[in-house]
Amino acid sequence: MASLASVTPHSTSSSFCSNFQSSQRLFSSKTIPDGSCFLTGRSSRVPRQGLTSQHVRGRLKVRSATTKSPKSPAETEWKIKRELLLQKKVRSVDAKEALRLQKENNFVILDVRPESEFKEAHPPDAINVQIYRLIKEWTAWDIARRAAFAFFGIFSGTEENPEFLQSVESKLDKDAKIIVACSTGGTMKPSQSLPEGQQSRSLIAAYLLVLNGYKNVFHLEGGLYTWLKEGLPTVSEE
Repeated sequence: MASLASVTPHSTSSSFCSNFQSSQRLFSSKTIPDGSCFLTGRSSRVPRQGLTSQHVRGRLKVRSATTKSPKSPAETEWKIKRELLLQKKVRSVDAKEALRLQKENNFVILDVRPESEFKEAHPPDAINVQIYRLIKEWTAWDIARRAAFAFFGIFSGTEENPEFLQSVESKLDKDAKIIVACSTGGTMKPSQSLPEGQQSRSLIAAYLLVLNGYKNVFHLEGGLYTWLKEGLPTVSEE
């Protein structure tokens, strides 16, 4: 019997499943009404622990009980995130304004990029708490996600960092003045091609912060890519 795992990658399940269906030698797949994509591998063994099964039309359907947990706040639709950010008056500032606020108004730059990127180059005195991290566990769900990433040529798949808020709270209190930064920054500004702006790691982080009581949250427009491009001060770590 082939082993099955439910996978919901960052892209839509329908497009994801169609990609898998195009490679029958490795996987077969089926999309069901709840949006899950079932991948059928070639393994002849199915782990018993944590699995439930039922016969459907004479076929065995296996679903991992270590399947994806309910959606986290970070997975909320961008439209809803954006509305809250605007409601909470989260301001976007460019790189030079961020530097000025850091120097003159005691703002802290919260760099939410992966630790490896932070060590390569970051603004002086910035604090690093990564919002996404490399997938760590080896449950059936995590193995399926690794396979999904690998299918698209990505061998360092990431997941939401469950300790993000806890780590931020250990470094910054709720009254701290924070500028959240990532690589590209994203934007809340509407445009003809992006009427609701564009989501980014820093905007997701800003959303989580204001959702959890942080009162002075700004966002770095253009991200640290712009900071580096403009030749603003940076430091690196060995």
